[in-house]
Amino acid sequence: MRRKLLLEHAHVEGINTYDVYRKHGGYRAVEKAFKSLSPDQLTEEVKKSGLRGRGGAGFPAGMKWSFLAKPEGAPRYLLCNADESEPGTFKDRFLMEKFRTS
Repeated sequence: MRRKLLLEHAHVEGINTYDVYRKHGGYRAVEKAFKSLSPDQLTEEVKKSGLRGRGGAGFPAGMKWSFLAKPEGAPRYLLCNADESEPGTFKDRFLMEKFRTS
């Protein structure tokens, strides 16, 4: 059976709080990305990881990120939505409610 990465710590009391999340390894990958990778290197890491969207199409995240415009000297923003247009699915709502930090 494959290792559950997304919900690996879902059972941990208080995992939705900053301190508990950090104690269990939260934000380590983000810190690595911000401190040691360029945006292009990060996109390549995501491509190599095989990370896919959670929607019905399972679109490769790294490929989607590579489509972002790269204007010189201007900020770029990447947003995600929680549109659950797949009938009978409530995965996005569950994840946002379970792991919200506010």
